[in-house]
Amino acid sequence: MTTAPRADTPTLAEDLLLLFQPASGTIAGENTLFYVLGGAVLADLALGDHLTAEAKGRVGSVPGHPPSDGLLRSAWDYLAAKPRGVQTALAAIGPTLREPVLRRLIARGDIDQEPHKVLGLFRTTVLRDGRTERRPRLLADVRRVLVDGAEPPARVAALAALLSASGTLPQFHREIPWTSPVINRAKELERGDWGADAAGAAVTRTVTATVVNSAIGAITVLPRS
Repeated sequence: MTTAPRADTPTLAEDLLLLFQPASGTIAGENTLFYVLGGAVLADLALGDHLTAEAKGRVGSVPGHPPSDGLLRSAWDYLAAKPRGVQTALAAIGPTLREPVLRRLIARGDIDQEPHKVLGLFRTTVLRDGRTERRPRLLADVRRVLVDGAEPPARVAALAALLSASGTLPQFHREIPWTSPVINRAKELERGDWGADAAGAAVTRTVTATVVNSAIGAITVLPRS
């Protein structure tokens, strides 16, 4: 059985939110963010064998096998009540995720918040890269898959697919060149073509690919920023 993330291990939702834009101090793709974060939570549940595919494209919780992480547990509890369509689950789970996920990243030191004034008058905060070096490591993992053609572990495949689905990959052009081969590989990952290394557990891979593709279907009908 796949090992679930420990409570002190970053979730896929944290990985996705960490891939913000430090130059602007903003989070990329805010208007599609809740679908992407919801997709990341469902993908994490699938990768940890906490999620099962049901009839008519629905997903449900694996009875008696809750995750230890609180964010994932909330989604598992929701699906334990009864199986749901993936897009229904995304709409229910995603909207509440941004703030608790951001708080985790700040607490870990992965992201810093700095005070800032707009027009010299209005106080706000901007996000800056933290002290842990985790953001460049994550981008290096995604780059190896999209640029170098490495076969991804399932977790990196899901991360890259969701990042691509969010429509924000072009914003990472300096780290991940926005070229035709990169675009093609990203689309392959969106379709669930993850390669042999990610195919060890067929059911988990199938459920995760279904979650990612359902997130993509939801995201594509929304306006991109």
